[in-house]
Amino acid sequence: MSRNRNRIQGHGLIVNIFMLLVVAVCLFPVLWMCFISVKSVGEKISGFSALTIEHPTMANFGRLFELIPVWTNLFNSGFTTIFGTITTLFFCALAGFAFAKYRFPGRAKLFAFVVATMAISAEAGAIPLCVIMRKMNLINSLWSLVIPRVATAVGIFYLTQYIKDVPDELVEAARVDGCREFGIFWRVVCPVIKPALASWASLTMIARWNDYFWPLLFLNKNSKYTLMVSVSMLPVSDGLATPWQVILAGCTLVILPAIILYLLMQLMQKAGSFAGAVKG
Repeated sequence: MSRNRNRIQGHGLIVNIFMLLVVAVCLFPVLWMCFISVKSVGEKISGFSALTIEHPTMANFGRLFELIPVWTNLFNSGFTTIFGTITTLFFCALAGFAFAKYRFPGRAKLFAFVVATMAISAEAGAIPLCVIMRKMNLINSLWSLVIPRVATAVGIFYLTQYIKDVPDELVEAARVDGCREFGIFWRVVCPVIKPALASWASLTMIARWNDYFWPLLFLNKNSKYTLMVSVSMLPVSDGLATPWQVILAGCTLVILPAIILYLLMQLMQKAGSFAGAVKG
């Protein structure tokens, strides 16, 4: 008995050490980037010596603010991320509720069509979508990054599967009590599917914050660029040398909010899991 216990503990220790090594490998590029962003010009930026800072400085961030309108770009990224996530959550959940709890002609075929579109790359529709945005006068508008993706096939499929597990008796009881259909969705279904909403929100927020292709396609003014696009257009040469410290300062400014968003959504997802378990 004790031998088996020791063997299990030994295996657990090996797994923990392996996972720590994997985490270290994944975190090293991020730490390397953050360290270089506060290095002064002339210090080494390659190898493990990059993790030692002789003269830390925030001048790289100051130079970054001189090269691009950081606050404007930050607002643009925040606007498209927040409104994009809210609209996607609402419409995907609403469509999922309809597919999961209603029986109407063509429901199965329509759902199969929605699922089938997941096999088509979103970039395949870039040209017709760009034409539509131009006819709607939404080119160089932040809404062009929100409206085309108010509902996605992946989100509808994911939330439909989750809403199917909500007991039909719960929905019928709400109808008997006189609750209207939208009220059932908002007051009964949404509180139960909080874990799924939190999970999908975390994925959507990170994806919208890191979005590069669509802002580059629909926006062509510096004042309308998101932070990701603006940082990618930093000049790769400043005199005789490439300003890697400034470029990586911009990358740090892009990545840190994404990490903070992820951690916050993790907390919300855990809270939603407990709430969903109690209400379900």
